[in-house]
Amino acid sequence: MSLAFAGIGETRVIVDFTGKDDMKRHLQDLGFVKGESVKLLSENDSGFIIMVKGVRIAINKNLASKIMVA
Repeated sequence: MSLAFAGIGETRVIVDFTGKDDMKRHLQDLGFVKGESVKLLSENDSGFIIMVKGVRIAINKNLASKIMVA
């Protein structure tokens, strides 16, 4: 399931990424790595606020759909 479909307040574990290599590198640079826990804090029309490695990060819905979680 992609992170875009997780519920508010849920904590999930990153299992994979979709997209091109440069997109995967960008996500890894932001702290999104396989095995890392992420928590969906809030959602609005343009995207999500995600907690990863103790840092709040705002990402758009397209980017969130590239992050596969379990």
